[in-house]
Amino acid sequence: MSKLPVSAFIICQNEEAYLGACIESLSQFADIVIVDSGSTDGTIALIHQYIENGWPIRLFHEGWRGYAAQKQFALEQCREEWCFNIDSDERLDADLRQVLGELIAAPGDIVGWRVARRPYLIGFGYTPPRVKERKNLRLIRKGRGAYDLTQAVHEGIVAQGRVEKAAKGSLLHFRPLLMDEQILKENKYSSLKAEQQFREGRKASLLKLLFSPWSYFLRLYCKNGLWRCGTSGFIEAMTGAVYAFLTQAKLYQRQALKHRPNIDDAQDH
Repeated sequence: MSKLPVSAFIICQNEEAYLGACIESLSQFADIVIVDSGSTDGTIALIHQYIENGWPIRLFHEGWRGYAAQKQFALEQCREEWCFNIDSDERLDADLRQVLGELIAAPGDIVGWRVARRPYLIGFGYTPPRVKERKNLRLIRKGRGAYDLTQAVHEGIVAQGRVEKAAKGSLLHFRPLLMDEQILKENKYSSLKAEQQFREGRKASLLKLLFSPWSYFLRLYCKNGLWRCGTSGFIEAMTGAVYAFLTQAKLYQRQALKHRPNIDDAQDH
């Protein structure tokens, strides 16, 4: 089977448990760029096994630059006409593999495609096709987009031209973390987001603390359709609300400390 003129690019560190399934879903791709930032598990050995088996993988070792800068480095290594960003714990579903050829055959004025993503929920499995996260720009013509290096988290490609949404197909996200681990991830990401907003001069407020978590929850649960996934969907939406609350709370506290540093004034009470 002839390969499609697409470079997949992946950043990773210690992803032995997930990376294999990701690579397997890229069988149509002519080029696979993997940038490792210092794995200490079996990730590198796994990648070399695929290379020895004839997969078109080019492996790069690069110290951690931050999410956006690391992905920009990976993007710059791509050779093909189109570039596709995929994480180690993601895989193309059957529908996306089927329509990929049509997407890259788009008219020249279309420089990128936004693609949906469906997570795997503990106790439920992958969300059905009608339940999708916000579509993000993942497929871009080479040289027609770059990452915004000011974004500390939830980084994305900024396109130079027209971008459309893929009507069919999804990325499947498989990283089923128990809440014990998931809350640590939300804590890390909310800290990065709060730091970024603090540097940008964004202001926290009681209204944002009150309404941002509910807005996040309603978008995921009602608009995106997580209500279709029962209790597992409710937990997923509530986890998003926790992330939104932590981001606003951390932003508020950083601003508060700037104007009123912590002072132990117990003697005055």
